[in-house]
Amino acid sequence: MLDKKLWYKGMLLLSTAGVLGACGMGDNTDSEDTSGDTTEETAEDTTDGETSEETAEGTPEKPESLHIWVNDEEAQLNAYDEITANFTEEYGIEVEITPYSMLEQTEGMSLDAPSGQGPDLFFQPHDRMGDIHLQGLAAELELTDDQMERLGEYNEEAVKAFSYEGAQYGIPAVVETYGLFINTDLVDEVPETMEELTQTAAELTEGEQYGFMMNAADLYFTYPFITADGGYIFAQNEDGSYDTSDIGLNTPEAVSAVERIQGWFEDGLMPQGTDLEVANSLFMDGQVGMIINGPWAIPDYQEALGDSLMVAELPTQDGEPLNSFSGNKGWLVNYYSEDQHWATELALYMTNAESSETYYEVAGELPAHTAVEIEDELMAPIFAQTQNAHPMPNIPEMAQVWEPMGDALTFIQQGDDVQEVLDEAVSTIESEISLMGQ
Repeated sequence: MLDKKLWYKGMLLLSTAGVLGACGMGDNTDSEDTSGDTTEETAEDTTDGETSEETAEGTPEKPESLHIWVNDEEAQLNAYDEITANFTEEYGIEVEITPYSMLEQTEGMSLDAPSGQGPDLFFQPHDRMGDIHLQGLAAELELTDDQMERLGEYNEEAVKAFSYEGAQYGIPAVVETYGLFINTDLVDEVPETMEELTQTAAELTEGEQYGFMMNAADLYFTYPFITADGGYIFAQNEDGSYDTSDIGLNTPEAVSAVERIQGWFEDGLMPQGTDLEVANSLFMDGQVGMIINGPWAIPDYQEALGDSLMVAELPTQDGEPLNSFSGNKGWLVNYYSEDQHWATELALYMTNAESSETYYEVAGELPAHTAVEIEDELMAPIFAQTQNAHPMPNIPEMAQVWEPMGDALTFIQQGDDVQEVLDEAVSTIESEISLMGQ
């Protein structure tokens, strides 16, 4: 893993080196006129969040308002109504909110942003960064030292999830991953290691009862186990960018890990063809001791199991925590915004510790800011797991990985040779990626 301080310094150098020709730089004349104001006039414009010294050094003049697109779910809108009202009170900048489906925002941005009709900030999942980058919808962030220092308080992997080809594009707001759900009526002690989990699963598996289940044909859920021995999807460069010519899903390390997964089926710990729907049903019926799933399952599990439901972080292997896959959502600055500095300030404000706590309490999604304390006994372990989660690769080539690996994991359940199956999967992935450039 990269040293956090070095990585952030590198991001700063890269981001400040970028020249954003059409990104609101047309306001330079106004900015220069403002810098010619007297010290007394400048000081009058400052707020608690901005010193006169910072303004004198070239902080852009504050706009009267900023416009953001918020995903059109009631809880999220309610949260951001409260958070942006606090921002307005502190900075004197009004925030206009437009409800807009997150999954439709990139299409809307491509139509509205170039003509100046788009928002200053839009909200996206990190795995769309490749498409957003190719369309030129988001601005490379020109972060100040102070902004970079604040960003250093966020989940490091979530921050990197919003970088692309070495440049930082977004401020993470939400981190989502999965954990180990336990029926305490069946499991007396939480397994802390994979050895303990496998042993507990074997002891509980008998007849129609199973100790452990998961969707073992889905790369999303099997990622922690495939990478535990050193397997990987794409190699990463020092700046966090991916090398798609280096695929690590059929290396000796990946093969040994997948052979361990195959052993679950060979030993009868899981029946062939088990998907998440089947596993969920059996778990809620009290026939499964442990299952891997995400926080979205908590309401159904709680209704079915009541006080017998417990959540834990994924177990360790060889003394190291298993790295789950994470999906992150965050704020991106419109490439065409005339107020990129203040849009970035708003993004940082909406995702700081205080705002993130408000967002969690109202919207129920786990924050990317690490200083928030989650007291809910079911959500707290998931939040802890986010600290050991790897973002799904945010490049377009990742789309070519899911299906071949899903097929491979299905064949492996049926007893096919692991090395041969993974070799074929990687060959298919490489072929599909090569076709993308044509």
